[in-house]
Amino acid sequence: MSQTLLMGAVAYDPKVVTIWEGFREFFAEKNLDFDFILYSNYERQVEAHFQGQYHVAWNSPLAWLQAERIAQRCGRTASAIAMRDTDQDLHSLFLVRSDCSIQSFDDLRGKTVAVGAPDSPQATLIPLVHLAEKGLEPNKDFEVQRHDLLVGKHGDHIGGERDAVRSLLAGTADVACVIDGNYLGFSKEGTLPANSVRILGETEAYDHCCFTILDDAPADLIEIFKRELLAMSYDDPKVRHLLDLEGLKQWKDGRVSGFGPLGRAMDRFDYSKDFIERVSAEQG
Repeated sequence: MSQTLLMGAVAYDPKVVTIWEGFREFFAEKNLDFDFILYSNYERQVEAHFQGQYHVAWNSPLAWLQAERIAQRCGRTASAIAMRDTDQDLHSLFLVRSDCSIQSFDDLRGKTVAVGAPDSPQATLIPLVHLAEKGLEPNKDFEVQRHDLLVGKHGDHIGGERDAVRSLLAGTADVACVIDGNYLGFSKEGTLPANSVRILGETEAYDHCCFTILDDAPADLIEIFKRELLAMSYDDPKVRHLLDLEGLKQWKDGRVSGFGPLGRAMDRFDYSKDFIERVSAEQG
């Protein structure tokens, strides 16, 4: 590879192009030649990372754990080097209609729980493992109503969550699972009318997206990338619109302590097991 730092990202929304084109201009002013490659889904992006197609990935939480587990199997190291302030200490919520009789998780036996896309950490995997750990097995103690929208994008598009909420309001589901930020967003946009739902409960805190590198990433370029990334200021009008589009006010050092709930979901439901084993085997 040249002295251009290449990043991999998933094209889950048209705004992705605007965001990373803006970042390319920002880093050019910092004397870092930065470019990006867009992928249609996270599995292809994770596999491409191990094939050496780029240096740093903007990963969903599921893609991070996929990369970390593949690296471990191959005797390599994956590192989460940075994340948004809005990626830390999040919760998924269990919403019910305001006028329903459900008062506790135990009341969900025999009910229908609407979730997002099957690969959505926040709207499917983490909520379902939360219920399973409380003794409520999916599709045994309650019915899971899936919304298989844009599988491969790990729920980044939030369309599955919006459809889950609509099912709840329509009465075809008893509960809807959403991340806390989208609950507020759906309320502001009118998807959730005022006083139409209440929060039954929430999951434990967890973290979300992160920039990921492997042990062969060019250390000098990564050092510049991370330094200038963390130095971005929301007070700078040149970058504020980019931060707004990406949904943050400050970049933070990466951490891996907040991925426990998703890791337990992957283990309990054998999620991504075949993909992780295949890519690991391809690495020899």
